[in-house]
Amino acid sequence: MKILMLSWEYPPRIVGGLSRHVQDLSRVLSQQNEVHVLSVRDENLPEFEVDENVYVHRVIPYNIQTENFNLWVTHMNMAMMEEGTRLFRNVDFDIIHAHDWLVAYAARFFKNIYRIPLLSTIHATEFGRNRGLYNDSQRYISNVEWFLTYESWKVICCSRYMMNELKYIFNIPPDKIRVIPNGVRIDEFERGYYDEIFRARYARPNEKIIFFIGRLVHEKGLDILIEAMPIVLNQYADVKLVVAGTGPKEEDYKRKVSNMGLGNKVLFTGYIDDETRVKLYNNVDIAVFPSLYEPFGIVALEAMAAKVPVIVSDVGGFKEIIDQGYDGIKVQPENPQELASAILKLLFDEEYAKLLYKRAYAKVKKDYKWEDIGKRTMDVYNEILLEFATSPWYKENRKPIPEKIGNREEGII
Repeated sequence: MKILMLSWEYPPRIVGGLSRHVQDLSRVLSQQNEVHVLSVRDENLPEFEVDENVYVHRVIPYNIQTENFNLWVTHMNMAMMEEGTRLFRNVDFDIIHAHDWLVAYAARFFKNIYRIPLLSTIHATEFGRNRGLYNDSQRYISNVEWFLTYESWKVICCSRYMMNELKYIFNIPPDKIRVIPNGVRIDEFERGYYDEIFRARYARPNEKIIFFIGRLVHEKGLDILIEAMPIVLNQYADVKLVVAGTGPKEEDYKRKVSNMGLGNKVLFTGYIDDETRVKLYNNVDIAVFPSLYEPFGIVALEAMAAKVPVIVSDVGGFKEIIDQGYDGIKVQPENPQELASAILKLLFDEEYAKLLYKRAYAKVKKDYKWEDIGKRTMDVYNEILLEFATSPWYKENRKPIPEKIGNREEGII
């Protein structure tokens, strides 16, 4: 099968979790298919490269200066349309897979010009991120999200939580939605990188490391973790919070830390590359993700794969990943006291922490392997192509009918 993926980010360009999802999915699909990814090019990235059998094509959005992000996205889509048109001259694609609203216009263009089916993965919604829509920009993005789901043959989301959110916000028919979880490359995170010299960059030898990684935006809840730190330090002084990532709230969080007198107990690393990310997971003691909104929560899988005990907010996709008290700890969102109590429990009870991460590691090996997720995704592709074979567009294209489709039950693949 010839597959065209559309995504506004692809490693090493990483804005959020979408980037690595697209890379890992594309890599596993490319083992038996021809996969092309159309993405965005930064100045230091090549226009074209092959990444583990994945053909990666990158475009530079129109060089028209604007501080309006929505206009920039339009410029990006126009550049994608131009590059994609050249690509279609050489590749007879079977299906288009779009990731989030940012590529909606290019996705619809290719669908209608070349008359092949489009599906989309919705990783998050503007409504969910902001707990509602409060200005014209948010309403516009939400409308484009609806537009992409409307134009898609099927819509994939990563959790039952997201399935219900999509039904509620966009009134998508249940038979149009498929739930396929995110995965993790377990071999990448398996413990074995403990390095005292590396660890010393972030904490003293006597300090336990609490680790947070993610975009520094309000919905990730970092401010709640910062507020929990004085409570933790009051009972367990030898601890350090390491914060990895960047985002629009970075300076606000740094000021908060300074104003609370926590400068020597909270370290902001800024952006980290993949090698450093994996090493950090393998050299920390507890991973904490206190999100207010989390459609899935791939960071929890990464910590679980690295055998790090995990504390998460009891929201969104985290609800489905973690079994409370069995393979992780869930706390109520926006509750620094409860979060601090959970951290202290793991700091003082190392045997319990070890039991949690052993069970968590067994879970990711069983339920979140990319090989299985790739097969589930292929089932959706084949299902679409079988249905497509009855459409007028198919008669024009005369595509071969797939031999089989995946099983499904209540939309869960």
